[in-house]
Parts: sequence; structure tokens; C-alpha cells
Amino acid sequence: MIVTLTVNPAIDRTINVDRLAFEDRAYVNSSRESAGGRGINASRVIQSFGGTTLAVLISGGESGKRLESHLSTSGFPIAVVNVRHDIRHNLTITDKQGLTVNLNEAGPPLSKTEVTRIERVVRQSLGKADWLMVCGSLPPGVPTTFYARLIAMARSAKVKTLLDADGDPLREGLEAGPTVVAPNQQEAERLLGRALLTRTHLLEAAGAIRSMGAESVLLSIGSRGAVGAFADELLEAIPPRVDALCPIGSGDALAAAYTWAASRHLSPSECLRWGVAAGTASASLPGMNFATLHQTEEVYHRVEVRRIG
Repeated sequence: MIVTLTVNPAIDRTINVDRLAFEDRAYVNSSRESAGGRGINASRVIQSFGGTTLAVLISGGESGKRLESHLSTSGFPIAVVNVRHDIRHNLTITDKQGLTVNLNEAGPPLSKTEVTRIERVVRQSLGKADWLMVCGSLPPGVPTTFYARLIAMARSAKVKTLLDADGDPLREGLEAGPTVVAPNQQEAERLLGRALLTRTHLLEAAGAIRSMGAESVLLSIGSRGAVGAFADELLEAIPPRVDALCPIGSGDALAAAYTWAASRHLSPSECLRWGVAAGTASASLPGMNFATLHQTEEVYHRVEVRRIG
């Protein structure tokens, strides 16, 4: 089983407009609301691929009730940690050309008691888990060492981990030695303190991040695919060219499909291929949607994986 953790879930509202232009009006074509958060998105992908998953998440207030209502038809089980304050709202606006604006709230402040309850639920879930995915931002009140503690806890339980975070939680989580870390290009640039402008920069960055503590690195680079740094090889996965309608969430699909493949004991190159295929297929869908296994398979056969050096 793959356990996902979303400490900072959201009610996601996605609005599709005719076009986005600075200082000009746009007309709404469609609007929808869904349960959001990197871990929740990962569980959604894993479940659609036929994997077994449990989504651990917080919920509070009226927005929390709406979140749980959305998840009641998701098809995968959830473990809810109730908190005092309302969970956040996120807004994504995207147009027909794939131009996207993503506006996220910080999230509800959590007390020490609430943080302890989250940690307890995660610990209880590890007994049946093969993988733990710790995903997304931390709301106010959660220490930046939180993910590092969970990674250490999972290692003690012989559970593999994937870390998908940003800023200090990413930096400190790396020091705990996750099985895989999955930053995107912008997160990697903030982590390393430099711009990654060329292919050589990206390849070097994957190796540099691995030297910070992770066993493996999955560096996603948008429409150019991903770079994977592993114990004995450096790989790059190049996707086919597609029309990207909404890239928001494609990184979540990549991390989820990679973990799903890893849970099936596939090779690093195959895991990387599945991840890039899922991210690419999801980006080609309108709105914030995730590709099915069948849609991902169609792209999978066209992803080229190259060994570097």
C-alpha cells in the first residue's frame, strides 16, 4: 500500500477562460470545485492505476466538510485528522492555450496537539504500507522539521519514502535521507540557490540534490520531461511533444506514477518512464485533471529514456 500525506489540503476551484491577458477581460467557459492537495492528487492517480492507497489528511470547518464530501466518491480510503480551523481554498485559472495562474492560500494554523495527532495517524498507517509519500506545503504552526521526522519514522518501520516539498521542509527533509525526492525545476533552483538554465545545469542539479541526502532524485522539468539521479546511473526521460492544456498537477501525477511503478519493483528507468508519461498525459487534459492508466500507456511508449555518461 502507498500512504500519502496531505498536511495542507484545499478546496480547489478551477476556472477555464477563453484567454488570459494582462489588463484585459476574460470570459469564463467553465468552473468546477474539487478536493486538492499534492498527496490527495497522488492517491487519485494511484487508485486510477489500480494501486492500493490511503490518503491521510487534515480537515476542519465548513470547507473541510466540503473536502470530505468531494472525497466520499474518490474510490480510495482516507484517514482524517480533524483540526479547529477551516482548510484553505486555492484558485487556478487557465485558458485554451494552457496559460495558467495558480493562487494558493497559506492554510490554517495548527496547534502542537493537532500536529501530534497527524504524526500519530501516520505512524499507525505505516504497519501496512510499502511507501509513504509526504507531499506539499506545511500550514502555519507545523515545524519545518516535520517531514524529516516522518521520514525517519518510516525508515524505522522499513517503509520507503518520497518527499515532494519546497523550501525549508524540503531542505530539512533531505537530511533525513528519503528514498526519493521529487522537486520541480523551480523548487530545485530555490534549494540550490541558483538558476538552472541549461541541460547541463539540470543534470548537475540532480546529482547535487542527491548528495544532500536522498537515495534517488526525480527532478521534473515540465514539458522537457525529467532527470533521474540514482545510485549507479543518471537518466533523462524525454516525453513526446503534446499540446499542454493545463500543466497544473502534472508534477503530482509524475510523482504518483513513479511511486506506483516503484511499488511494483520496476527498474529506475521504467519508473521514470511511467512518471513522465503520467505527467505529460495529464498536462494534455483540459482543466486540472489526471490521466487514466490507459491514457498514460499511450504516452508511455513514446517516452525516450537516455542514460547519461
